[in-house]
Amino acid sequence: MATVVDTTISAGHTAEDKLVLANLFNDLPQAAAKKTPEHSDKAVKRQLAAVNDENSPHFTPTVFTLFDQAALDRLPAPIKTYLLKPYVAWAQTVVRRKTDVVFLTHIIIYCLTSVPSAVLLYRNFSWTHGVLHWLMAAYHSGPFTLMLHNHNHNGGVLTRRGPWAVFDKLFPYVLEPLMGHTWDSYYNHHVKHHHVEANGPGDLSSTIRYQRDELTHFLHYLGRFLFLVWIELPIYFWTHRKRAMAVRAFLTELSAYAFIVLMARWQLRPTIFVLMLPLLQMRIAMMVGNWGQHALVDEVEPGSDYRSSITVIDIPSNRDCFNDGYHTSHHLNPRRHWRDHPLHMVEQKQRYADEKALVFRDTDYFQMTLRLLMKDYDTLAGKLVPMGKQRDMSRQQLADMLRRKTRRFTEEEIMRKFGKTQ
Repeated sequence: MATVVDTTISAGHTAEDKLVLANLFNDLPQAAAKKTPEHSDKAVKRQLAAVNDENSPHFTPTVFTLFDQAALDRLPAPIKTYLLKPYVAWAQTVVRRKTDVVFLTHIIIYCLTSVPSAVLLYRNFSWTHGVLHWLMAAYHSGPFTLMLHNHNHNGGVLTRRGPWAVFDKLFPYVLEPLMGHTWDSYYNHHVKHHHVEANGPGDLSSTIRYQRDELTHFLHYLGRFLFLVWIELPIYFWTHRKRAMAVRAFLTELSAYAFIVLMARWQLRPTIFVLMLPLLQMRIAMMVGNWGQHALVDEVEPGSDYRSSITVIDIPSNRDCFNDGYHTSHHLNPRRHWRDHPLHMVEQKQRYADEKALVFRDTDYFQMTLRLLMKDYDTLAGKLVPMGKQRDMSRQQLADMLRRKTRRFTEEEIMRKFGKTQ
């Protein structure tokens, strides 16, 4: 008997995610007698396309992550007239794509909070300020990392003309250490390595050799990244005849460590909160997140982007972190603009269903990792948005299916399914 899906949509979802979820729920067997025309494929595609079309009267830029356009429209008229509209008009001359005012908003916020706070900590340290600064870095680090993600995949987020083009190249080097990134490491590992290997046997962050619902396996996975990525990534590039990348990855990583050591020798206490703790928390968060993104790997076709990654339609990933939840869409096209993911999801949902892709709602990658390590497949089955043949499965059958997708692959299976082991 098919499971009955909870079709409640949280008020905290973005406007686009609400449309996607309503459209997917419209396809469920339980909705057969009460389909809503405004959430039909044609209607939802039209709405999602319009908000991204600069020539449409319904075009809507993203200005803040916390507020949709509907909330901004409710602001008092003087604030909209004298503050919001002039800011948006100016910002759209600075950002590369007019939808992306939010990137400039975040850069300004970080430059006005994280940077001066770090300077003040070195000038006049206090333990209270140190802890508050660290908490602020933790709060900023998710959105910053996904802004950096867009920056890395698309060669920047600001205009390619004038002084802003120079600023676009420089600001990551100022902000990366404050948010827990070493210089260029995210670009080197994520763009030039992870998306090349795609969680396959040659990916240093691949999950396929691990039993992905076992804590000891996750700790091994995390420890390897924390202690060995600095040397394993350059070795990967070198052995794949990318010698310049190998040297670059090695030197930028060591230079970042050297910078942290020098700052610690100068003033240890502020360095702990400004550079050391953010680096540790970021590296742990990256691996917890990547585990959640790639823990559910299809036992038949593990090399398929549809079957080795997942989609999560949730608030932390999509509202706060620029649609990071559409991870399958991202792997299918790493350069796809973040605002285009919801429309792609609706346009290609039949392909997703045919490929047995997994779509979840109201759970983020951290929660995914936690639930897997708890072996709580029942809760995850309840978060699944069934597509295709999944709609005919009971909740227990869905849970059993998810459990099968966490099984580690043997070296023989890896060779047979990928044609290589490295």
